[in-house]
Amino acid sequence: MLDATTRSGGTATASPRATATDLAAAVPAAASSLGPVTATGPAARCARVLLSPWSRLSLLVVLLAAAATAMLLLEPQRLLTDGWPSQLGGAAAVVAYAVAYGVCTVAFVPRPLLNLAAGALFGSQLGLGAALAGTVLGAGLSFCLGRALGQDALRPLLRGRLLQAADHQLSRHGFRSMLATRLFPGVPFAAANYCAAVSRMGLLPFLLATALGSIPNTAAYTVAGARASTPTSPAFLIALACIAVPGLAGAAVAWRKRHRLRGR
Repeated sequence: MLDATTRSGGTATASPRATATDLAAAVPAAASSLGPVTATGPAARCARVLLSPWSRLSLLVVLLAAAATAMLLLEPQRLLTDGWPSQLGGAAAVVAYAVAYGVCTVAFVPRPLLNLAAGALFGSQLGLGAALAGTVLGAGLSFCLGRALGQDALRPLLRGRLLQAADHQLSRHGFRSMLATRLFPGVPFAAANYCAAVSRMGLLPFLLATALGSIPNTAAYTVAGARASTPTSPAFLIALACIAVPGLAGAAVAWRKRHRLRGR
């Protein structure tokens, strides 16, 4: 807006207030005409590809394959024959074994083998503590990896009726479903971890159910490992019975859940 020109034909001049108003109105108009600013460079495109759900799932598969290969090369089953390294002893050895136990379960090392080794190395009580701590640690690591790297890519694939029913069961009744799963020895440990990670189950109920549900089976294998030198002892025979009883209880719960899933 311009001030009125002089009657004698003088040149019109703009007032400072009018100039500021015009600039304030022109800047938003120019910004809106440019549209939203988006990163379209090579770095931005590369970041979007690397952070996509399928890229993260591929990374998870590569990590698990590398961990499984490392375990095959390291042969952790030698602990049953060679024993624990002499450099570690006491509480440090128990903590180190619990950490190694958790990492080994992520790499698909069978838990019964690790439980037997815990009992053989540390006895019934310390072995049980190390095995349970390693169980919870390994379950938590697997759950977090699956949730961060695999959930976004795998959830759209849950289209079948049975898959959707299982996902609904874990998402809505996660604690009791995972508790029954841990009590039933026939369900693979790693498979249960990653199924829970893909569902909408919370981390805390998952860890609590894992800790409680793993006690009977873990204790039985640990005692069996500690008493392996006397296979006819009452403790060893009771441990074998405790391995079978939770399996039967878990099978009964799984049978009931199977009928409920079919009815939906």
